[in-house]
Order: sequence, then C-alpha cells, then structure tokens
Amino acid sequence: MKIDFFNKYKYKIKNLNSLIRILKNNKDRKKSVMCHGVFDVVHPGHIRHLAFAKSKADILIVSITADKHIKKGKYRPHVPQLLRALNLAAFEMVDFVLIDNNKKPLTNISKIKPNFFAKGFEYSKSNMPVETKEEIEVIEKFGGKMIFTPGDIVYSSSNMLNLSLPDLKYEKLLMLMKINNLSFLKLKKVVNDLSKFKVHVIGDTIVDTHTYTKMIGGQTKTPTISVLFEKEKNYVGGAGIVSMHLKSAGAKVIFSTVLGNDKLKKLVLKKLKEFKIDTKYQIEKLRPTTNKNVIISQGYRMLKLDTLDNKPISQKTLTTFSNEIKKTKADAYVFSDFRHGLFNRDNIKFLFDSLPNKSFKVADSQVASRWGNICEFENFDLVTPNEKEARFATGEQDTTVKSLTRSIFEKSHPKNIILKLGSKGVYSTHFAKNEENTFAFSIDSFVDKNVDPVGAGDALLAYSTLTFLKTKSLLISSIIGSLAAACECEIDGNMPIKPSDIIEKINSISQKIKFKIK
Repeated sequence: MKIDFFNKYKYKIKNLNSLIRILKNNKDRKKSVMCHGVFDVVHPGHIRHLAFAKSKADILIVSITADKHIKKGKYRPHVPQLLRALNLAAFEMVDFVLIDNNKKPLTNISKIKPNFFAKGFEYSKSNMPVETKEEIEVIEKFGGKMIFTPGDIVYSSSNMLNLSLPDLKYEKLLMLMKINNLSFLKLKKVVNDLSKFKVHVIGDTIVDTHTYTKMIGGQTKTPTISVLFEKEKNYVGGAGIVSMHLKSAGAKVIFSTVLGNDKLKKLVLKKLKEFKIDTKYQIEKLRPTTNKNVIISQGYRMLKLDTLDNKPISQKTLTTFSNEIKKTKADAYVFSDFRHGLFNRDNIKFLFDSLPNKSFKVADSQVASRWGNICEFENFDLVTPNEKEARFATGEQDTTVKSLTRSIFEKSHPKNIILKLGSKGVYSTHFAKNEENTFAFSIDSFVDKNVDPVGAGDALLAYSTLTFLKTKSLLISSIIGSLAAACECEIDGNMPIKPSDIIEKINSISQKIKFKIK
C-alpha cells in the first residue's frame, strides 16, 4: 500500500458536525441512506449490502464503530478504525464515512436524519434484535425508513477472521506513522541516539544453558531416552540480559542483583564486565545462581533442568539494595521480575519507596514457571507484561485486550502499558487523568523467521525504556521495542540486540512496503 492511499480518500471521512453541514447545504434535495457496522474485513456480503443501499438513494453514508466500542473477540478489531474508514472510502459508491464514537449509532441517526437506514437481511427476521428495534424507533421519529438488504448472500467478518487473519502489519504501521507524522528516518535517528541515558536495573539474574545432544535411542528395559552430549552454551538471561540490551543501545547501566557463590557467578560477572556494566551484586549463603538448562536434541527442546532457590531474599539484602538505589542517580529505574527471590508484594513497595520521585519508573514481570503479578507494581510510568501473566494477575481469561489493560490500570495505575501478545505483537495504552486523552493502539509482530523467542520481552523492555526517555512517545517506544523483540526472535540464544540490528530491520521493512524515506 502506497502512502498516496491515505491522502487520496481521506476527504470522504467526516466528523459529525461537518457531515451535518454538508447535508444541510443539499440544495438538490438528494436522498441519503446510512449503513452502520464494524467492517473489520470488507467482504462480498458487505459490498452487496452497500450497493443495494446506494441503489435506494443518492448519498451513501457509512458509519463504523470506533475501536474502543468493539468487543467481538479478544483481539478485535483486527483493522484499526482509520484504516477501516479509508478502506470504505475507497469504494466509488460510498460518499461519506463517519467514525462513530458512541456505543450505538442511535445518536448519529437522530442528528444526521438520513432518508433510509439500511440493515442486513438477517436483522429483519421475526426475532428482531433489540438494537434493531431501537434503530427503527429513532429513524421513524423524523420520518425516515428502515430498509433491509436482500438476503441471498450473507458472510460473517468474525467467521472469516477466525479462519484466517489477513496480514496487515505494514498497512497498520504505515497508518500509525502517517497520523503521527512519523518517518522511518526519524525512527533510525532515535535508535542511534540513546546513549546519553543512565539506567539502574534491579532484578533476578538467570543463566540460560543450552545443552546440545544427539539422540542415541531408548533403553530396552526402561522408558529412558538416551542422548549423546555434544556441546554446551551459556547465556546471561533475566535482568542480566536486560542490562546488556541497555548497554548495547549505548546507555550507562547500573545493575543490582543476587548471585550464588558458585562458578556461574564468575561467568555472569565476567560477561557483565565485558559490557562495562556497573554490577552491585549480593551473595546469600546457600542460594545458587539461578540456572535453567535446556536439553536440546536435533533442534527439539526435550527437557529443562532448573537449579534455583525461590525463597525471598533476606531483609539485610533488601536493605542493601534500597541503599544502593538511594545512592545512585539515574534517568530510569527498571524492576525486572522473574520471581526468583528478589520481588514479592512487600519487597516491591519497599524498593519503590527508595526511588527518586521524578525518575522514570519501569516494571516487567516475565515468569516462566512461577506466579508473578504485574498488578503488584503500582504507580509505575511504564509496565510491559505479557498477556498470559496479565490475565492471571487480573483474573480475566476471555476479555478483550482493551478491557485487560483497563483492569491492570484500575488495580495498579500505571501511566503506560505495552501488553505483549506473542506472535500477535503488542497492544499499547496510555492512561491520562482526562479520559478523552487516554488512547490505545496495536502493532503487529515483525518477526520474519522465528528461531528462538526466548528473550524477546527483555529486548522490548530495554529499548522501549530508552526510547521513552528520548521521545516521551508511547508509539515510538512501542515500535522500536517491537522491532528489538523481532530481532531477538530471529537469532538463536538470548543475545543483546545492537542499534545496528534494529536499523537493519527498519530498512528491511521500508523496502518491503516501498516507503520512500525522506
């Protein structure tokens, strides 16, 4: 889709007041007909419906439900409202498109006063929905008439989307960039200018071990799988890799964590020293360095062996961390929670109270085998939970992602949420004191080839944090964070992402959509 698409058809999209003025100036007394719906995916049934409506009047007005009122499915609408409006405006038979910010079209029907209001044939049956009866009542008050589309073909957008989702990731990205006056060149400039910030990370260190083997066979007497050891690779993960992502982006990093007095401690400290990360570690007696060892055979992950101690850290260690936070001055403080001893409800509150009032406060809960709760991180500027953990924390299994982020806000009051949806991308929400200034948007995943998704959330956390410090924009932070996550998914092992990796991804996307960089 070319950028000209936005400008070519945008003139048909009207707000309510401008549309009413146009209709009042209708000197030729042309008749108007109005249709209303979600139009998430415009299919042949929609086209026949609109064509029939147009045959009954001179002016066809199509009103669409705003994103905030759509509750069909967890991830709907698939297509954001402005792109849905433009898709309809592109049809020659459509004269005007209106985005309805009300839950029902009743208010707009009463103010626009179309000669006809067209509904699909399925709404005309004997068991007519209450909503349709309400619409008939409103339109008949000013002398209008309800008409129903012939029912020879009816398709459901929901059914079609359940079968196969259209790939609109580039169109949705272009739309967001267009309406926010954002270019790929600006994104690249931001990525290349993240070095002036200082970030203090507090969190659980994990050593991720990949043990590569080759299948030999099974024992004949017992159901035991036999593999031949080939090699072993160790990666610094958890809050450690978050710190390394931040350092790779150019930031100055202080890292507070707990380690065991063992050989993995030496491995962690050596790697962090290579990255010139100022590490403030504490050792507790009998606590090992958290290790998660994945046994891999010919590309398949067969088994994971964990060496860890999840009991809460001591009060002495907690007080030491609090004092370190108070002594250090940073632009942002990141709580990176994996629930391996450092964070629980009481500790979070204690450490939060140690943070400077005007600092940028970020929290993430990424729990693989434990119970975390992102709602325990109260009054943070940015939180980046994944969907599964957010649903567990709120107790909401089947609500829309919009409702899910609202529940997180009501429980813990973050200013911004980037909700990670795995292969579906992210859903981001900014909450403002004035409800009208609250906004949300979705960004699809830009992973071209998913090699290893482990660590994608860490990359997003790091780059979103720095980008927010730089731009104060949730949109830019979500885009760059998502691109960093995509880069992480495309490499084997949890490795720090460099700005050049993200620049390469931006160039790849811009080439694919033939977007001219100015």
